[in-house]
Amino acid sequence: MPEDFRVLIVDDDFHVAKLHAAYVDSVAGFMALAPVGTASLALQSIHSLRPDLVLLDVYLPDASGLDLLQQLDVDTIMLTAASDAVSVRVAFRRGALGYLLKPFTSDALSQQLRSYARYRRLLAQPGALDQEAVERAKRALIPGDVTPSSRPRSATEAAVLESLVPGEQYSAAEVAGRVGVSRATAQRYLSSLADDGAVDIQLRYGTTGRPEHRYGLPATP
Repeated sequence: MPEDFRVLIVDDDFHVAKLHAAYVDSVAGFMALAPVGTASLALQSIHSLRPDLVLLDVYLPDASGLDLLQQLDVDTIMLTAASDAVSVRVAFRRGALGYLLKPFTSDALSQQLRSYARYRRLLAQPGALDQEAVERAKRALIPGDVTPSSRPRSATEAAVLESLVPGEQYSAAEVAGRVGVSRATAQRYLSSLADDGAVDIQLRYGTTGRPEHRYGLPATP
C-alpha cells in the first residue's frame, strides 16, 4: 500500500485547524500532521516534517500566507476567507495548486484532496511525459473536471472495472478475488482507474488498525 500523503495545516484558529485536520484524515490516502498557527512555526514544521502538501491560510498573525507561499518549496493549496481577486491571482502566481474559500464543507475539501492525489499519481508514472499526460495532470487538479478516459483498456483493467457493482464498495483484495488476479495487480489497476475518474476511493474504519481503502463506481448525479 502506498504511503499516505502527509498534510500540514497552517491556520491561526485552533478550532478551525482541528476541524480541517479531521476532514483530511477522513480522505483515503491522506494523513494530517499536527496543525500550526503561524508562518514561523509553519517553516519549522515543513523543514522538520517534510509534508507532501500544505493547506495554507492567508491571514496569519506574523505574516501573510501569500508571502509565506513565496518561500515554500512544497505543494500548497490555499484554504482561506480571502475572497478578493488580487489574493487569488497572487496565490496562483506564486504557485498555489488550488484555492478553497472558507467556509467550506468536508466534501469540498475531500474533492480537492482527491484531485491532488490524482495529480500526484499521474505525475508518478515512469518515463518521460508527453503533452497529453501534462494536460491530464493539470485537469486532475480541478475537482469535478476529470471525466472517464476514452483510452483503450486492457482485458484485465476492463475486468476490474466490470467487477464493481454500482452502489457497492470493495477492497483491493475483494476485487482481486472477483477478477482472479493478485491483490497487487488489482491495486495497480484500481489506482489507474481512479486516475481516469472511473473509480472512487473511500475509507472504511474498523475497530483496530488503519482504515481500509474501498473502491467503487462514482455516484451518478
